[in-house]
Amino acid sequence: MPRRGMALSAILRFTRLVALVFCITASNSAIAQIKKEFSDKADLAPDVVRSGSYFLTESTRQLQNDSFANPGLLWVDQGKALFEDDTGAASCRSCHENGLTGVFARFPAYDAKLKKLLNIEGRINQCRTQHQALTPFPYESNTLLSLTAYVASLSRDTPFNVSVKDESKQYFDRGREYFFTRRGQLNLACTQCHDDNWGRMLRGDRISQGHSNAYPGYRLEWQSFGSLHRRIADCDTGVRANPFEPGSPTYVELELYLAWRSANLPIESPGVRR
Repeated sequence: MPRRGMALSAILRFTRLVALVFCITASNSAIAQIKKEFSDKADLAPDVVRSGSYFLTESTRQLQNDSFANPGLLWVDQGKALFEDDTGAASCRSCHENGLTGVFARFPAYDAKLKKLLNIEGRINQCRTQHQALTPFPYESNTLLSLTAYVASLSRDTPFNVSVKDESKQYFDRGREYFFTRRGQLNLACTQCHDDNWGRMLRGDRISQGHSNAYPGYRLEWQSFGSLHRRIADCDTGVRANPFEPGSPTYVELELYLAWRSANLPIESPGVRR
């Protein structure tokens, strides 16, 4: 019995050693693959900006760029119909006859009359209440998402050009602070993923630089269309922090910082993400 026990113990030790060697080899292989796929990362200057589409699979990039298959275009088409609808009030087009090309790229922006920062969703609802005498759309509603998607699509391929000076600076500073502040039970900040570890794998996903130029967009894990604020709330939930409501001042401030951070990237909305 003692000899059998010793033999069994030796077998177990050998099995553990083989498993350890296998894990180390597999880990080294995975790291080598990441380095191979992102071999240019070491040569990138800190200010090199990569869109989230850079980190997608080729099939997902093709889906986003397909002017027929991109599912987000369904919301763009509905938004265009809402933009031209004059049922019950003057249509959006009646004021914006020359279109809104490039407008999305300048939001969030400070509103001097309201003395607050508005993103494009806030501006749409402000137009509804002030100029059309209509009730505002609920945030994340299909109607508001559709109108936002249509307006965003008119600025596609245009880089963000937001103001972070004068009255906007205080909001920008708070948005930047939120990006660098640790929170939640996991005690993580946005910067730890999207500045320190972009290009690496997190579970089954490649970590992006966290830019906002694809939103509002279609996310495959949602199987639906959603706003940037919905995506931010998902991140807060992921680090086990209590998320703010979409449309909250905190998320609008963070949106301003993200738009500034994405300044050299063309707007891709309606984007497609994992």
